[in-house]
Amino acid sequence: MAIPHIPAIRRGKNYRSLNLNPVQDYRSKETILEVSSINAGIIRKDLRDIEQSRNALRSLSTQELFRICARAGELFTEGTLPLGDGGETQSADQYVSQLSSTSGLPHVMVRRNMTKIAHVLLEMPTILRGLTRGLDISILDSGVGEQGGVPVAYFATTQSLGLVMPSNSPAVNSLWLPSIALRIPVIIKPGREEPWTPYRLIQAFIAAGCPAEAFGFYPTDHEGANAIMEGCGRALIFGDKKTTDKYANNPAVQVHGPGFSKILIGEDEIENWRDYIDVMAASIADNGGRSCINASAVLVPKYAREIADALAQRLGPMKPTRSDDPDAKLSGFANPMMAEYIDSAIDEDLKIPGAFESTAPYRNGTRKVEVDGGTYLRPTIVFCKTWDHPLANREFLCPYASVVEVPQSEMLTKMGPTLVLTAITKDNHFITRLMDADHIDRLNIGPVSTMKISWDQPHEGNLFEFLYRRRSYERVAA
Repeated sequence: MAIPHIPAIRRGKNYRSLNLNPVQDYRSKETILEVSSINAGIIRKDLRDIEQSRNALRSLSTQELFRICARAGELFTEGTLPLGDGGETQSADQYVSQLSSTSGLPHVMVRRNMTKIAHVLLEMPTILRGLTRGLDISILDSGVGEQGGVPVAYFATTQSLGLVMPSNSPAVNSLWLPSIALRIPVIIKPGREEPWTPYRLIQAFIAAGCPAEAFGFYPTDHEGANAIMEGCGRALIFGDKKTTDKYANNPAVQVHGPGFSKILIGEDEIENWRDYIDVMAASIADNGGRSCINASAVLVPKYAREIADALAQRLGPMKPTRSDDPDAKLSGFANPMMAEYIDSAIDEDLKIPGAFESTAPYRNGTRKVEVDGGTYLRPTIVFCKTWDHPLANREFLCPYASVVEVPQSEMLTKMGPTLVLTAITKDNHFITRLMDADHIDRLNIGPVSTMKISWDQPHEGNLFEFLYRRRSYERVAA
């Protein structure tokens, strides 16, 4: 049986390259897909004509784009869509199975991510209303209009949005979907182990009536990724701190790096900490601990050792199961070397005095395990005596969190940049301080999982404000 092939997509047209990258089953290491790889020169060439792609989207009204998005959401979750250039197709169930086999995500997590993506497409009018802060989005049909009795005008900051995507979680693709409704073409470099989701989304959009030339799909190398970042007027990049630091001060790049999301419990609620074990455990372990919005640290004024032990009792016994188990909680690693690195890094830092792994007594085995040929990391909860310990403010691609005692008066100054913070407190003075903190992107007050997000209130950046700017405008009749 021939191995399926996914071509590059150059302004809506399939392109088979002589250079093919294999995508392997994370357990058997068998190649189950080949993907055309494109060099930087081709990407730069195609970007010269990107205005034609932009014009194709501009020919559609806002309401037409909303209908296309909704239909694409239905097709993505339920439809049978083209897969590659050999006449093959992919059903929704096949997508779940194939993505699971290369990413290590169990079926149940893939389906949850599908639901999140579909929600954005089906609710695009609501999403854009939130992103534009209530703007009549039809104003973008002509670029001018009136809001609150005042003339307004908006213009696009770019002809295309470049995307350097990761492989860790399919739901990150939901971040670029509003770009199509905003009439900005996308130029996508997929994650090496996760070409499935962006490719299927593109096919769903095209089947729903979106102009094919609005999409570029460029599996490529480091140089090609740089060509996308430099050639698109606006770009989103996902990666570790080393990758994203390069673009930290570039206003044309929206950086999505480590989240260092956290939970803190205030002095007024700490005696009730047992009531919040469920929300802490869910924040740490949901989606296999793979998201930037998974909590990686819990800050408390006291009872840190007891809280770490309670979380360890809850999460420590968690084990890998078969990928189609509806109760699966852990994800395998497409790259076993990453699991080896994380496992070794935790063990090495545990040698430094001041930290204790609370999950070890409840795990009944090693942290890194091999099951049915797949490599997994079981949950790790670490009690740290101080915030200065190397393991106190770390983030790993698995269910991991430190529990640290920090005086409430020092929490905000010590915690550092935080993508999502859940603050369990009713202290109005402390809440005011939290509201004023400029190093917290999304703030939840009360026992809300860090994993619960609202797509019309982005937890990291605002795509509309990234892709459009308001200009002063007045028109006088001749």
